[in-house]
Amino acid sequence: MIPGTKHPLSIVIDEIVSIFSSLGFEVATGPELEDDWHNFEALNFPKDHPARDMQDTFFIKDKPGNVLRTHTSNVQIRYMENLVKEGKEPPFAIVVPGKVFRNEATDAGHEMQFYQLEGLMIGKDVSVANMKWVLIEFFKKFLGEDAEIRLRPSFFPFVEPGFEVDVKHNGKWMELLGAGMVHPNVIKNSGLDPKVWQGFAFGFGLDRLTMIKFNINDIRLFYQGDLRLNQF
Repeated sequence: MIPGTKHPLSIVIDEIVSIFSSLGFEVATGPELEDDWHNFEALNFPKDHPARDMQDTFFIKDKPGNVLRTHTSNVQIRYMENLVKEGKEPPFAIVVPGKVFRNEATDAGHEMQFYQLEGLMIGKDVSVANMKWVLIEFFKKFLGEDAEIRLRPSFFPFVEPGFEVDVKHNGKWMELLGAGMVHPNVIKNSGLDPKVWQGFAFGFGLDRLTMIKFNINDIRLFYQGDLRLNQF
């Protein structure tokens, strides 16, 4: 009899959540079936953004205006909206692990469904320096003390300024995540005052980090019931 073991994705998700918990983050969750407001509009996506095309997003035929979420960023909005409804206010720090969906061709590096982790910290004096510290501490704990990060300017609708974050591990630089300071429109759309509150957000693929950690070379193996993955 083969003993039961955790799936590699479950192992990595548990480890990552534990690391962020040690850094003061709480876990938040939200729906995988999402409306346009929380998946796009509130996150400052323009009407003509490519992500809103049917070629990139799974739209639900019998639920007009609903999609399978394309990122876990929808929970940013829902968490802040609920905070306002409950009469509470920041500061807070959350991480959102969960499944997301993209309408794209599959290959060794891409799947139509995969896991992502979103991070969000909001306060009165939160800065890029805070974001860098959190990301450096995380990757040192996850990949080892030799891990380094570097930021490159980039554009994402929901942050300003935005960055691509590269991580150096075992002497090799890898582009692993996007990050930046939360756009004032996103904070305003959530019901908070962007003149008072500011913060940072980041997001990365959990499948990618699992592949790196366990030296798995094909993302599709995660979803095929391949028992070889039970070795970890």
